[in-house]
Amino acid sequence: MQTRKIPATIVTGFLGAGKTTLLRHLLTNAQGKRIAVIVNEFGELGIDGELLRGCGIGCDENGEENGQLYELANGCLCCTVQEEFAPVMEQLAARRDQIDHLVIETSGLALPKPLVQAFQWPALRNAFTVDAVITVVDAPAVAAGRFAEDPVAVDAQRRADENLDHESPLAELFEDQLATADLVIVHKTDGMEEAVLAEVEKTIRAETPAGVKLVRAQHGQLDLGVLLGMERAVEDAIHQRKTHHDEEEDHDHDEFESVSIALDVADRQRLIDTLVALVQRHEIYRVKGFVALPGAAMRLVVQGVGARFDSHFDRPWRADEARATRLVLIGDHLDAVALQQEVQSALLADTAAA
Repeated sequence: MQTRKIPATIVTGFLGAGKTTLLRHLLTNAQGKRIAVIVNEFGELGIDGELLRGCGIGCDENGEENGQLYELANGCLCCTVQEEFAPVMEQLAARRDQIDHLVIETSGLALPKPLVQAFQWPALRNAFTVDAVITVVDAPAVAAGRFAEDPVAVDAQRRADENLDHESPLAELFEDQLATADLVIVHKTDGMEEAVLAEVEKTIRAETPAGVKLVRAQHGQLDLGVLLGMERAVEDAIHQRKTHHDEEEDHDHDEFESVSIALDVADRQRLIDTLVALVQRHEIYRVKGFVALPGAAMRLVVQGVGARFDSHFDRPWRADEARATRLVLIGDHLDAVALQQEVQSALLADTAAA
């Protein structure tokens, strides 16, 4: 009879903090450990799952069958546990002799505490223990104040009036992710001045429980021993970690929503410039997707947080897939039709002007 519990590490963090980058580094440097993965996505496209499939470690389109990649569809894990999460966990429990560690990458919109509480269910408690909760923090975003309030107008109003209520859904989410952490990764620290980083860490420590360690990292590069094997059994202590949402019976993702838009894109830089302008006019916190450029054999990955955008070619288009551009926009009060028309009109106008 198999009695060993599978240790589970929950990786949470703000939008675009670098959770997938960390996970990719972890899996490519697993040192022989057999690591199962659950990737939770928010939005219609499995962007992060797609990136993991391309990491060159054996993740492929049949991940749900071979146990290397489990990707859950729309919604945060704590809202889908009774439909998708529990059956996946049962499958993993049945194969515990083949698994050394489980890593769950939550959506950037998920509240981590309800997910940890799910491990108190008898069906999960007997097979799993939460080794630790790791919160990944985007250091430049914290330094700029974007973790609290992305909309530029709201942030300007906050700075101008000290008597205002400074709370916002983003701020509460950030604080809740820190309040449940066993380890905080201060990410994207390259190029930051020491004095700025010290202020970032001071902000983080104000929201973390006593004794929580902060580790600086770049490009997700951390030793396996730092990330796995903390043995905290968090499910037994999670009630002591107080968050803003403790009194809520249910949550609504703090009213975040995602929309998907399809575009015709002729030029890479024009698209980036258009998206930078778009997020200044709307409450858009995150942009991610795949882009098909004319004459390009490679697929372009575009990801943005606030006004910061990155793009890179990740792999050739396959013969059996449509070469099309689709982006997911995550934010508040989003109209998919209007946003698609706005972006496409801007791209066409730029093309005509050129």
